[in-house]
Amino acid sequence: MSLKGRTLFVTGASRGIGKAIALRAAADGANIVIGAKTTEPHARLAGTIYSTAEEVELAGGKALPLALDIRDEVAVAKAMSQAAEHFGGIDILINNASAISLTGTLATPMKRFDLMFGVNVRGTYVCSQAALPYLLRADNPHILNLSPPLNLEPRWFGNHVAYTMSKYGMSLCVLGMAEEFRGKVAVNALWPKTTIATAAVEMLGGEALMSSSRKPTILADAAYLILTRPRDLTGNFFLDEDVLRDLGAVTDLSGYAVKPGAMLTPDFFV
Repeated sequence: MSLKGRTLFVTGASRGIGKAIALRAAADGANIVIGAKTTEPHARLAGTIYSTAEEVELAGGKALPLALDIRDEVAVAKAMSQAAEHFGGIDILINNASAISLTGTLATPMKRFDLMFGVNVRGTYVCSQAALPYLLRADNPHILNLSPPLNLEPRWFGNHVAYTMSKYGMSLCVLGMAEEFRGKVAVNALWPKTTIATAAVEMLGGEALMSSSRKPTILADAAYLILTRPRDLTGNFFLDEDVLRDLGAVTDLSGYAVKPGAMLTPDFFV
């Protein structure tokens, strides 16, 4: 299958993983709705919804950049309506937008806690809820959340309980919605096996962590393999390596490394 002519609504697509997924789909000739907050160039963070839109068009897709705070349910509903009217429907929702703070309980201000839960949990739920009426009318609809496999071992919580709870909230949306809409909409999660070279990772670990990471394109290629499968592929918590191996028969992953031959850093939840 191909994503040609399909409409993807991608949150947080102005940079990083969301942008990579958008560009991979655009190469097929897909329609990409770029829903993100960044409309003006940032001193430290590259990319805006408009620069991503230009790259999507150059890659072969059609773009609709929409300034969007996914915590605002009214704005989300309006954006979904605009997207559906502009492209004639919505086929795929990528819940990629996320907030991170790898801090312990005493070092996590409630403002940061609320941001993570507002974006990660509430934002994912709001976007899914608003997109579903359109997805249910699509031929092969998918929701894909960038969230980790569910694992209640204490080690995943001890160092950053607030962040873990918020990301697991996204994964619980997969668990519940996959069952609720089984046979109608595919709902899956995708997560990297190693750290990915994004702005968030650079802020967390600097150049050293970036050099031991993989490029966002590994997640884009894995997402593509999931999104081009029928809707009965649902309720899964995929790791990028497993998807590439099992669905794409890809065994050589060396090309995804930022620094060829470097020792890779495992992701926080793997």
